[in-house]
Amino acid sequence: MTTKHGSSIGESEVGGSEFDGETIRVRFAPSPTGALHIGGARTAYFNWLYARKHKGTFVLRIDDTDTSRSTEESYQQILDSFRWLGLNWDEGPDVGGPYGPYRQSQRMSVYEESLARLVEDDKVYPCFCSTEQLQEDRELAQKEGRAPRYAGRCRDLSDAQRKAKLDAGTAFVYRFRSPAEGEVKIEDEIRGEVTFAAAEVDDFIVWKADGTPTYHFASCVDDAAMKITHIIRAEEHLSNTPRHVVLFEALSAQVPKFAHVPMILAPDRSKLSKRHGATSVQEYRDDGILPDALLNYLLLLGFSPGDGNDFVAADEAVNLFDLGKVTKHAAVYDVKKLEWLNALHVRNMNPDEIINRIWAQMQHRGWVTNSESRERLAWVRTVIQTVAQRARSLDDLVANMSYYFESVSEYDEKGEKKHFIKLGTVVADRLAKAADSLAEVQPFTVAALEQHYRKLISAWGIKGGELIHPTRLALSGMTVGPGLFDIMALLGQEECETRMENAAAYIRKQM
Repeated sequence: MTTKHGSSIGESEVGGSEFDGETIRVRFAPSPTGALHIGGARTAYFNWLYARKHKGTFVLRIDDTDTSRSTEESYQQILDSFRWLGLNWDEGPDVGGPYGPYRQSQRMSVYEESLARLVEDDKVYPCFCSTEQLQEDRELAQKEGRAPRYAGRCRDLSDAQRKAKLDAGTAFVYRFRSPAEGEVKIEDEIRGEVTFAAAEVDDFIVWKADGTPTYHFASCVDDAAMKITHIIRAEEHLSNTPRHVVLFEALSAQVPKFAHVPMILAPDRSKLSKRHGATSVQEYRDDGILPDALLNYLLLLGFSPGDGNDFVAADEAVNLFDLGKVTKHAAVYDVKKLEWLNALHVRNMNPDEIINRIWAQMQHRGWVTNSESRERLAWVRTVIQTVAQRARSLDDLVANMSYYFESVSEYDEKGEKKHFIKLGTVVADRLAKAADSLAEVQPFTVAALEQHYRKLISAWGIKGGELIHPTRLALSGMTVGPGLFDIMALLGQEECETRMENAAAYIRKQM
């Protein structure tokens, strides 16, 4: 048998050249058996970036042949995760395309037709071996030091033998007639040349006894039918590649180019799991991670944009992405880096975009209404710009904005002991005097306030922190946050006076 590459099927070599000049077509094919996890999202993003950079087509296909584990809830959650991330697909569920349907559960007739062709060409054969027989053969192989592969009991049955078993109603699967010797070579876009011995391929099952295709068969049939040119997937699928290569060839389909992206490991270099924190896109979303920040982080899991700059805006990633720069070694999950990137993206967001995203939360808290004046909206915008510089997430930003909209009802416990109680009435008197003096600050701006406070500190012969820290605590209830004079200018003279006087009264009451 000869492949289109001009070599025997036992010495197949694929990859390394352009795909006949066709438009690049990539796919991501999740199984709807759970939420979209970080590894799948990274693979999907790399496919999406590759398609966008090369003006190709990104196909979203749902591999839901495992009906016992696939759920409609997981299917919808996967689509929602893609939409939230902004990864639009060119073909797939809800948008259609020329090679639909795009759910494997709706493509059984396609698989049956492909199986029939392989049966007719004698490239697959029925296997009647029982589970017990297969287990016995595996144990014998292990005892003799051989690889536990299929023994080939049904590979060369005569037509009469097969007919007898079929007539008897013996359950069977279809196995692929794999090459007995030789090797399969691929030119992986990330790992270079990878060679597999034909012995590793085995006579694998392509059709199960329940009348449904295996993952390997359905995936290759669909990739061929949908004219996928590049398969970019996780490293764990590398060992499946020789099976897929011989399947493509048996189907008389052009073999796609392959790229296997590195694994994502936990910080302790074990397999990433829920015990290491959030692992699904939905969990990150619920934790306040921005979609652009998560995409930025996914990009860095096995890829370096260069120039020592880890912050990559979504619109820049397409131009930067290069499969040739994806690393071979495993990427290590680092939630601290994700949180740091999230903070950077919050700081770089347009304030109006932030307002749009947190408006519902602000309304729920009673901070704003739908009839705010232009001046009030401008003030809210400035508050957001000020607080965003220290926020780790949008939820964190909202929480740290509260004292701009609500009176301070309690003070940070450690801050209270250090800045209020320690000096008692001395601090209370300073806050009261400072509050009374605020009427002198005209205009009530950051620069004027800073100059005024410097004069007070100098006149009273105290250290700056002895007035600045108690004032911050009085105004915000916190010991950290934006610059004190930014806070004061945004709160305004009257509100500052009220809060400082309230804090002074509170301190005296504690004495």
